[in-house]
Amino acid sequence: MQLVIVESPAKAKTINKYLGSGYEVLASFGHVRDLPPRDGSVDPEADFAMEWEVSADRTRQLTAIRDAAKRADQVILATDPDREGEAISWHLLEVLKAKKALPKGGARRVTFNEITKAAVTKAMAAPRDLDQPLIDAYLARRALDYLVGFTLSPVLWRKLPGAKSAGRVQSVALRLVVEREREIEAHVAREYWRVEAEMIAPNGATFKARLAVLDGKKLGQFDLNDAAANAAREAIEKNGFTVRTVETKPVSRNPAPPFTTSTLQQEAARRLGFTASHTMRMAQNLYEDGHITYMRTDGVQIAAEALNAVRDLIARDYGAKPEVLPEKPRFYATKAKNAQEAHEAIRPTDFSRRPGRGDTDAERLYALIWNRTVASQMASARLERTTVDLFDDDGRHGLKATGQVVITPGFLALYTEARDEPADDDEDGARLPRLAGGDRCASKSVQAIQSFTEPPARFSEATLVKRLEELGIGRPSTYASILQTLRDRAYVRVEKNRFFAEEKGRLVTAFLERFFARYVEYDFTAGLETQLDDVSAGDASYLELLRAFWADFKPKTAEVMEQRPSDITAALDEYLAPFLFPDKGDGVDPRLCPRCAAGRLSLKTGRFGAFVACSNYPECKYTRPFASEGGAQANDGPVELGTDPDTGEMVTLRSGRFGRFVQRGEGEKPARASIPKDVEIAGPEDLGWALKLLNLPRQIGPHPETGEPITASIGRYGPYLAHAGKYARLANTAEVFETGMNAAVVKLAEAAAAKANGGRPVRGAATALAELGAHPESGAAVKVLAGRYGPYVSDGTTNATLPKGAEPTAVTLEEAVALLAARAAAAPAKKGKKAPAKKAAARKPAAKKAVKKKA
Repeated sequence: MQLVIVESPAKAKTINKYLGSGYEVLASFGHVRDLPPRDGSVDPEADFAMEWEVSADRTRQLTAIRDAAKRADQVILATDPDREGEAISWHLLEVLKAKKALPKGGARRVTFNEITKAAVTKAMAAPRDLDQPLIDAYLARRALDYLVGFTLSPVLWRKLPGAKSAGRVQSVALRLVVEREREIEAHVAREYWRVEAEMIAPNGATFKARLAVLDGKKLGQFDLNDAAANAAREAIEKNGFTVRTVETKPVSRNPAPPFTTSTLQQEAARRLGFTASHTMRMAQNLYEDGHITYMRTDGVQIAAEALNAVRDLIARDYGAKPEVLPEKPRFYATKAKNAQEAHEAIRPTDFSRRPGRGDTDAERLYALIWNRTVASQMASARLERTTVDLFDDDGRHGLKATGQVVITPGFLALYTEARDEPADDDEDGARLPRLAGGDRCASKSVQAIQSFTEPPARFSEATLVKRLEELGIGRPSTYASILQTLRDRAYVRVEKNRFFAEEKGRLVTAFLERFFARYVEYDFTAGLETQLDDVSAGDASYLELLRAFWADFKPKTAEVMEQRPSDITAALDEYLAPFLFPDKGDGVDPRLCPRCAAGRLSLKTGRFGAFVACSNYPECKYTRPFASEGGAQANDGPVELGTDPDTGEMVTLRSGRFGRFVQRGEGEKPARASIPKDVEIAGPEDLGWALKLLNLPRQIGPHPETGEPITASIGRYGPYLAHAGKYARLANTAEVFETGMNAAVVKLAEAAAAKANGGRPVRGAATALAELGAHPESGAAVKVLAGRYGPYVSDGTTNATLPKGAEPTAVTLEEAVALLAARAAAAPAKKGKKAPAKKAAARKPAAKKAVKKKA
């Protein structure tokens, strides 16, 4: 018997179908050993010896593997065909050797790029030894990540309060996000004008054109101002225009290559809204189910048999004409820096398995992969791009119109690659009417449009992965984990699929740029990736790489560790001065305190992180956040809103590390309240709202059943109701101050019912607000229930809405019986009509069955 070990149960289940009875397939559930998170796991003094530890949650599975190995004739290590897969196989082999569980036949390694019967059978027939250079590359990466993390992170903790960790690649990715944030804040919007006209062709069709020439001079982006643009608009409205030239050019668009790991992550983010980590989870499932090839790759080629299968499918389903299927197959080469192209691109394993309806995320991702792969072997799209120049009679004003027409769609019939930042004024896709030189065109409408230059867009997952790939930072398999780490450390936040640098992330980046500049340089990080790739190719020694890195890195960390925190803060204050205290060009010292007008502002660090404070502390207590929205905007200190009429204390509007808040009075512990997002407080006119927030929680009154108070307030997770240790959410801040007793009782009852239902809202069953007793005639239980349109009484047969304003819990049994009787009396005919219809419907099926039996 041969023991086959793979990573996951899903992969084991799929492979088991293809192997005979002489095989046993077990899963390791991923990595089985790792470096323990403590000092000394990598020992530079012992030539980077590594101490490995079996993961606690893998002990049981390793026992099963060990026992199976003792029964087996040979062990087949069939983990994934990449560096991580090779590392898992190496760890498994080392564990089996240490436990003396390796069978006489030893262990062999097999790899397959797709989990199909043909691929698995072929791999089993050609086992090999483990790839030592690939294992060395893994050891080097793991040691580097450990040494950077466990050497640099303690420096951060001690010298930079609030910082959590630094990483070899994560810190460089964070720098990209922070630098983009700086670019956005440094951007100064510049006004520009353009003139657009809707023109009428001789055949009556309309088309759009823009002003391109003024007074015989070609216009640049900033050549027009308000007056010139409106003068040109008036001139275009008055004058007729003649077509001077019509230029038509053929244009060809080629299909994109099949997916690599990074391009799949980018396109899934753009088209499907998936995060990189979610894309990889779905791709992993598709791979393990045998539907796609291995999903961690930077190769763009596909195997010859797959190439033939794609071309056969195109010829059969879309046609074999040259405008659909090119004469020769397409071959692609990657443009990514440091790409190794060791594996095929990501493609379907069986092209006859067409995409389904897309009911699940995995199906939607499969459809993306299938369409992209097939389109990559289709013909180029042929388009015709037309440019028309029109001038008025005196030649002073020239208009330009552009458009394009698809002649043969080629691959566009199946797939179009999404764009990261669609252009707002892209005219190329417009259709133009047929025009010829000398044609006269009149204007239908003309607009002078004011615009402003925009700052660069914040990174999305797609654009950040693309930029990392362009710079050669990280590997395709690491992008998802890098981005997730930045989120987990709260160095960035993601809003509307865009990365925003958080205060903590900006400070860490500034610290690393100032004291460890080399290690967050893009070229250095990319160069290290190249060296690691050389190790995996067997062209370099991983120990030499580690020795060279440590010889420079260790002294640098020791040097920074010796500096006092105050010296670190002073250096950061100087380094960040252009960002924290920008020169406004008004001659005023940007560091001058806006409150006391005597002290100077500087960067300080405290228990909760960095902030800006006045040098005249404690006489002047002016502070502002290190990085408030909009960068280093001035904060003029507390804004006085007015006096609390009950206490006589001043109420002020302030900003703190957790955002804006209102405060009543001064002293050691003044009353404070955060300002919710749906409340706007700006000045004295908003004193009423400030007092409402400061006086929370609001007492609604005693619960009619328990007598205990019901309160409304705002907590960490938003507005809520509270009663006797139980809670109910409110929709918004306004409900905190508007919810009355009836609504509060209903909401609390609904929340209690939902909690009893496992946290899910109870659908179809109304919440009982009170049980009144048995109906005097029918004996049925009469209850007061919370309904969609308000409280009502019911005996299980008849429902009657409570009168407006009636207290649900104050209704008596007699009142409820009277309401039910009135409701039943109001609709007797309705019941009478329904009964005969039901009986007739019940007899019909029986009659049909009797006829069938006789036949």
